[in-house]
Amino acid sequence: MNASTASLDARAAAIAAGDRRALARAITLVESTRPDHRTEAESLIERVLPHTGNSTRIGLSGVPGVGKSTFIEAFGLKLIGHGHRVAVLAVDPSSRRTGGSILGDKTRMTELARAEAAFIRPSPTGGTLGGVARRTRESILLCEAAGFDVILVETVGVGQSETAVADMVDLFCLLLLPSAGDDLQGIKKGIVELAELLLVNKADGELISKARTAVGDYRAALRLLRPLSPLWQPEVLPVSAVTGEGLDLAWAAIERHQAALDTAGEKTRRRAGQAQAALWADLGDGMIEVLRHRPAIAERIPEIEAAVAAGTMTSMAGARRLLGLFLGE
Repeated sequence: MNASTASLDARAAAIAAGDRRALARAITLVESTRPDHRTEAESLIERVLPHTGNSTRIGLSGVPGVGKSTFIEAFGLKLIGHGHRVAVLAVDPSSRRTGGSILGDKTRMTELARAEAAFIRPSPTGGTLGGVARRTRESILLCEAAGFDVILVETVGVGQSETAVADMVDLFCLLLLPSAGDDLQGIKKGIVELAELLLVNKADGELISKARTAVGDYRAALRLLRPLSPLWQPEVLPVSAVTGEGLDLAWAAIERHQAALDTAGEKTRRRAGQAQAALWADLGDGMIEVLRHRPAIAERIPEIEAAVAAGTMTSMAGARRLLGLFLGE
């Protein structure tokens, strides 16, 4: 056994033992774009793979101001109180100048961050569609290997395609503000169709009445949409991250959803489909890297990009030209 293999074995063992520092370092490794780091990350993932798959993966999204961080902290603490171990992958928008995350969700979940049974990891999106970090899938596997049985993936928010997160979780949850009416028109149909649990947050104080009205409006709207699965009719519930009201009901709905999918074997089928989608996504990323780093192709990229930007060549023709160079045509 060489030193590199021994080191990877030790790191995998530390992750399986629940070492949060080892987990954090491993996620940093999988997020790296360096080729040597990518090779090392793949080997590490292979070692921890037998310890993965035993969690409930939940995607969470909502418009800015809906209270995602406040909800996640209250919900996470509630789950910890029930004996769960909770990992939060809070995906922040990336700065276009530095590539770093700009919201810092961890600083807004201070109580949850201090809990021994919690792990919070803010990650920059790196500009990827749907507000999901480039290597969120691998981060989920690492968190599962470390013994976290509830994984919350918080996305940037409604505005881009959320299919990215839906393709890596067991249930997509949409947080809503306590007012419907005109606001209902502003929620994209595609976002609602992905959600199997809709939670109207801030259902407390003077907003209780509006929250109840919103719940009724969203329930009526959902009747016009085809459910994602014939096994589950999406539910709409009022919750308050401030008072904790409705959090137990939200978790009970998630448990019913998971039980329904497990019984029919759909959860296994979903994850298999998600793994296949990840294969093709990684293949696409790999192909782009090859194109950019193969000298004969890389030297032609600026010329083709300029032609596309100038409107003298279509994007389809440019892509076909680059693919032809790759194939030696």
